Amino acid sequence: MTDLAEARIQVVRDHMRLEVEHDWDAVIATFAHPRYEMYGSGHVFDGEAAVRAYFAASRTPFPDQGNEVIAIAHAGDTVLVEFWLTGTHLGPLKLAGRTVEPTGKTFRVRMAASFEFAPATDKIVCERPYFDQGAVTRALGLG
Repeated sequence: MTDLAEARIQVVRDHMRLEVEHDWDAVIATFAHPRYEMYGSGHVFDGEAAVRAYFAASRTPFPDQGNEVIAIAHAGDTVLVEFWLTGTHLGPLKLAGRTVEPTGKTFRVRMAASFEFAPATDKIVCERPYFDQGAVTRALGLG
């Protein structure tokens, strides 16, 4: 494995850890340009303001949201990660035009994400999580 591949894998590990720690400035610093493309919903959060709004919205219902890496690999300008997404429903959750008050229930769902890097750098240009939109709500008994 090349030094650049190893550096990119470490950036992804750091990025995911920093998300759990809510160190949003440091997460933003892992990007050349902050961008999330949510494969399950089709939502795109492009630019720092949009990505920070995504962080706020996704952590309001699940402030302890975490991840446990299952597997990680480097290919071309991409790092692929399979992981368990975990959390506890501790804040209001907006679902289909309604708000579900905290249930205190936990979830653990399997996901994957690709991290695209700018050529010849260890800066992320896009994170693409791949997930079943209903997995979390079903795990909480809400869907």
